[in-house]
Amino acid sequence: MSAQTAVPLSPVDRGKKLRTWLSIIAANLISLVCMAWVLNGAHLGRIWSDIQHMRWRWVAAAVACDMAVYLLHGWRWKILLRPIERVPFLYAVQAIYVGLFANEVLPLRAGEIIRCFLLSKSTEIPLSVTFASALIERIFDGVWLMACFFVALHMGRLPGVLLNGGYILGTLIVVVGVILAAAMYAKKQSLDLLFGVSWPRWFNILIEDLQLIGHSRFLYYAFFISGPYILAQILPIFLLVKANRLDVPWTASFTMMVLLRLSSVVPQAPGNLGSFQWVTARTLIMFGLASAHAKRFSLILWAVVTIPLIVIGFFALALEGVSMTHLHRQAAAAAKQRTETR
Repeated sequence: MSAQTAVPLSPVDRGKKLRTWLSIIAANLISLVCMAWVLNGAHLGRIWSDIQHMRWRWVAAAVACDMAVYLLHGWRWKILLRPIERVPFLYAVQAIYVGLFANEVLPLRAGEIIRCFLLSKSTEIPLSVTFASALIERIFDGVWLMACFFVALHMGRLPGVLLNGGYILGTLIVVVGVILAAAMYAKKQSLDLLFGVSWPRWFNILIEDLQLIGHSRFLYYAFFISGPYILAQILPIFLLVKANRLDVPWTASFTMMVLLRLSSVVPQAPGNLGSFQWVTARTLIMFGLASAHAKRFSLILWAVVTIPLIVIGFFALALEGVSMTHLHRQAAAAAKQRTETR
């Protein structure tokens, strides 16, 4: 019986694998540092008392709103892809919930790739087109978030690290947004002349897919839906603040939402664990809540907005009849093949 020998990795594959592992290690280290800060002085012995005194009708409403927000996401994705194919609403929503589940259990926001792969697998839409649509969604979210960020600047004095981080991410969003707009509306020859480079084939395919979506009125519909989608994410936070009887203004919930969404742009540990609690606690402290109380609330908020998504995402995945590990491998292989062969 001959032993099965493993195919050696090429230098390029080894480099990609090394960068991936370094990113995972860095994300988890940041998560640990943030969580250590949150747990230090949080007086965790009091968290059970905090939970017992919550108003559970408000908690139930927060959970319902948190899950319903992504119905808006599914509607937006369906409309964005309308020029290519009429995507069933349930297909889009299922892919989104599976992607959210993946983001909670896998590092580096792997759910984005998985949801695009799953929708492509369930429809006739090419994987490259679903990737292009997800990129457009991120830019739309970024534009609305930056508008909200500048509003939040007038609601309180943000800590320096959050303020600088918001400006950096905002600049990045503007730059990428300009390039995206050029890719959607300009001809390929104009892009080649503008940047003076020869693009790889996969990038040319991406530009073609962006132009398919961009030359449609549905693009503008999707952009305007992005506003309510972003603003609706305030509701779970605001309702849970009410459930815990926190003595902070509603503007704290608004600012918290904006900073949590901005911080999630950067690939992180599974479930944004650590950074989520750090941003939440720092924001509430800024609005006058006692440090220990703010830190304990950050743990409660994370559980309330994360655990229900894990549950519903698990059932959405079960409907596919595959494991998350298998689906992740399939999505990663499909994305790699697209990059190498197109």
